[in-house]
Amino acid sequence: MTLKRNLFLAGVILAASAGLGRAEEMAATAINDMTIRSGPGTQYPAVGVATRGSQTILDGCVAGSKWCRVDVNGMRGWVYAQYLEVDQGGSPVVVEEHQQDLGVPVVTYEATASVAQTDVAQAEPAPGDELLGPVGSVDAVEPPANVTTYIETNPGQTIDLGGDVVVGAQVPASVTFQEVPDYQYRYARINNRPVLVDPGTRRIVYVYH
Repeated sequence: MTLKRNLFLAGVILAASAGLGRAEEMAATAINDMTIRSGPGTQYPAVGVATRGSQTILDGCVAGSKWCRVDVNGMRGWVYAQYLEVDQGGSPVVVEEHQQDLGVPVVTYEATASVAQTDVAQAEPAPGDELLGPVGSVDAVEPPANVTTYIETNPGQTIDLGGDVVVGAQVPASVTFQEVPDYQYRYARINNRPVLVDPGTRRIVYVYH
């Protein structure tokens, strides 16, 4: 597991629903690399990155939201439910699709004065604005130097989308890709992160850091 540590913005979990106590927290697995954030929204800073296959403890999810709080190697933060998988009767299921079936606890979040309340209201991306998911399995690529040079000299305009920009995320149909000369993959700049995309599946196959 790779975990890059930063500091949290101050925030506090107010309550967990009845049903699962501290001793009954759920074990979950990261379906793909996932960014851990200090609050339930993409506007909150990243506090770490957990790689695909990382084992996490799922504290619970915000009611009516796709955001869940996890504990990864002692670090707590918020991730999309579509990036988490839980064992149900011997079969892995995506948390986003089975929150009620799994009995996932409900948690609430309140920002402290250091976080504007307007940010909290915007924690859930508007419908159609987020990267489509759940994240799919793709063969990640390592772009050749000439492709990287082309992208650096032709940066293009950034496209703002909700969701984490990770390998395997599917880009909405509204996004137009830029062709790269003599290369099978296309290019886009999402949330100011250059990415390479498979034009057939519209899934991200490489993220420039």
